[in-house]
Amino acid sequence: MSIPVSSIHKQLNRMPFDREFTPGAFNAVNVCLRVQPEEQACVITDEATLEIAAAIAAELEKINAPYHSWVLEELAERPLTNSPREILDDLETSQVSIFAVQVQPNELRSRIQMTDVVNRRKIRHAHMVNINRQIMLEGMRADFQRVDRLSQKVVEMVRKASRIRATTASGTDLTADLNPNYKWLKTSGIITPEKWGNLPGGEIFTTPGEVNGTFVIDGVVGDYLCAKFGSLQENPLTVRMKGNRLTEAHSENRELESDFWKYTHTDENSDRVGEFAIGTNIDLKDVIGQILQDEKYPGVHIAFGNPYGAHTGADWDSTTHIDVVGRKFNIWVDDQQIMREGKFLVEA
Repeated sequence: MSIPVSSIHKQLNRMPFDREFTPGAFNAVNVCLRVQPEEQACVITDEATLEIAAAIAAELEKINAPYHSWVLEELAERPLTNSPREILDDLETSQVSIFAVQVQPNELRSRIQMTDVVNRRKIRHAHMVNINRQIMLEGMRADFQRVDRLSQKVVEMVRKASRIRATTASGTDLTADLNPNYKWLKTSGIITPEKWGNLPGGEIFTTPGEVNGTFVIDGVVGDYLCAKFGSLQENPLTVRMKGNRLTEAHSENRELESDFWKYTHTDENSDRVGEFAIGTNIDLKDVIGQILQDEKYPGVHIAFGNPYGAHTGADWDSTTHIDVVGRKFNIWVDDQQIMREGKFLVEA
């Protein structure tokens, strides 16, 4: 049963919230999305994330921006099989959207349906999947203008490059050969109509031509496996890639190894490296076990599966997408070293 817009809206703007959320909510609305008073906003949340959504709604109300808010459980059963029609229809008339929810297994299809509308209509969209208190008090308080300046410098370097090499003391040693036909995207937290962005922001990414080598994942793995396994510092997952395909995955945590292998063999391209990225949020001090923030942590991360071809130009697809994050990288762009032990050698 659908709930009228007015009653959901009323529920959100009357909801009490922790005032510690206000700086991060201000950043989301005024710095990252730059919402204008005349713009229609669509706020999508769930029961677990209502308090953060209420803080964001409060910032929209301060600038008198009209918005509709939606609580997923009021519209459909979780996990979602499809994005609710009410939300898709609302996105058709919105200029700005915010998606602040805790994901559940097998909901990627519903999120892709939502971002298909976002991409087609070029909505400025903030994707805040698994946003929580710690992220609101850390990553969402970043100086996103500074992160954007660094991201711009790094993306200009990699766009001219043919190869990136990354190593860590824990055993990572991989090389990404770049395809000049695939675009590099900057998602620094400053969100534009050209590319929706995760918040907190701070990364540049492309679809690689080919990745080969070893990645010792001592940070986190993505999607719903992140909440299940958290930080992998004590029990890393080691993966090997050849010809851009996952060939091995090993961990002392056998359940992690099994779950990851199963996830990356969902369809014919689930084991293919679809994303090669460099995290650029220099205000983050360490991996915390939350993929939304951790993939922005300075260093390299890759993802197996969906290559975001609508943005990068990749001509293949997958129904899955799982990020893997490590710690304390050394990075070379062609022959120039740009990071040493997790610290950028490029000034912001």
